[in-house]
Amino acid sequence: MRLFNCRKIKDRATGIKSAARAVTGGRLVVIPTDTVYGIGCDAFNHAAVKALLAAKGRGRDMAPPVLVGSKRALDGIASDVPDSAKELIEAFWPGPLTVVVPYTPTLTWDLGDTDGTVAVRMPLHPLAIELLKETGPMAVSSANKTGQPPAETAADAKAQLGSDVSVYLEAGPSEDNLPSTIVDCVAHPPQLLREGALTLEQIRKIVPDTLDRDGYGPGQRPEDQEPDEAPEADEADASETAEATDEAPAEERPA
Repeated sequence: MRLFNCRKIKDRATGIKSAARAVTGGRLVVIPTDTVYGIGCDAFNHAAVKALLAAKGRGRDMAPPVLVGSKRALDGIASDVPDSAKELIEAFWPGPLTVVVPYTPTLTWDLGDTDGTVAVRMPLHPLAIELLKETGPMAVSSANKTGQPPAETAADAKAQLGSDVSVYLEAGPSEDNLPSTIVDCVAHPPQLLREGALTLEQIRKIVPDTLDRDGYGPGQRPEDQEPDEAPEADEADASETAEATDEAPAEERPA
């Protein structure tokens, strides 16, 4: 288990090489991203993915997302990418957007119970991109135990994950300690699964019909609806009331 201070040029180069070897060897690493620090491994190594889930204290029902080092890399793992995903990727990659898309059926990976889909992101962090270009797609989840706060530094992650991780790459505190925003682009229309660094409003500027987490489209939430106007009184009834009032003795008329 080693921690490399990648803010130093020499340690950065050595750290990336060490992390790449660890990933290739089926071990776990902690890396910085443009959102929170992540714990990652080779996405195609079944034992490594299982170890990642165990380190976090998660089951197969919480499959980790996959990080890629370029937009082009998506073509190698996803098939029939929906237009909504393409539009969002064009607007927000690299960056804090994770899209859920169908994965290529011939892939020999096992990320967990994903029902034929994969959550994919291209991070906007030079160190992460450099490592991903060495390793290929990595299964990466936030570098913390489930239920604990996200790690703001590699040292924070080490305090939680310890010897479960072989290599820690330290790049200083996260600039934005918010997770990525997740949009399910397999759904029709697409649906926000988690609002993180990108807001629903920002997503809807690109794909206007995106549903919110509760399944409501734009303007469909109950609080967005205008109250019904009170029905107008029937003219005949109003006239009869007026006549009755005029004919009533003064002491019986309403005040």
